[in-house]
Amino acid sequence: MATRFLIVAVTLAFSASIQAAEVSVAVAANFTAPMKEISAQFEKDTGHKAALSFGATGKFYAQIKNGAPFQVLLAADAATPAKLENEGLGVAGTRFTYAIGKLALWSKQPGVVDAKGQVLHTEKFDRLALADPKLAPYGAAAIETLNKLGLIEALTPKIVTGENIAQTYQFVATENAQLGFVALSQVFADGKVTEGSAWIVPAEMHAPIRQDAVLLTGGNGNPAAKALMDFLRGEKAAGIIRSFGYER
Repeated sequence: MATRFLIVAVTLAFSASIQAAEVSVAVAANFTAPMKEISAQFEKDTGHKAALSFGATGKFYAQIKNGAPFQVLLAADAATPAKLENEGLGVAGTRFTYAIGKLALWSKQPGVVDAKGQVLHTEKFDRLALADPKLAPYGAAAIETLNKLGLIEALTPKIVTGENIAQTYQFVATENAQLGFVALSQVFADGKVTEGSAWIVPAEMHAPIRQDAVLLTGGNGNPAAKALMDFLRGEKAAGIIRSFGYER
């Protein structure tokens, strides 16, 4: 009897290993922390694995156009997945918004950034970091915010530009810049700012940072790719996403 149960268990395990697959995912840099958690839960729940690459949405677009073997894109905007779909590189009908991002003005030091971002009107900083607005939607949102505040001309000499939001965060985390516009998710967890001080930029200061996912043509037919897209729509993923300050 024990031998029979062992055979059944081994057979089931072997069957599961055959069915498990891997999906290659290009992930916008702002979504690094939540996606790592989602990926771990996804593997635990489905047996499938997600191989994650993090970077700027604009660079991922260029790589995908040049044949990079990504199967799913989690962009920092809605325009890039739509463009890929229109160009035949994304599977029609698979696009959806997985998160709506929030912008934050952040300092590594506590007490520097006030609750209304008035520090931007002072002389208390020499450098202001933001992501390249041509490549990163969070950088474009930062420029919009500065324009709304009427500060773009005054602060342009102080701006240092990161290639993506991850590099922008590093500029501030290493204090090479005293202030920076980052994704709230980079400095927020479980309902609070995790370090330093921050102003959560009101949504009306910039266009909505709607972040869309799309199944790429290279992932069509891959069960792990389909499973990940389904998982991202589910409540477990939604809970993780909200815990990092995004909206759904």
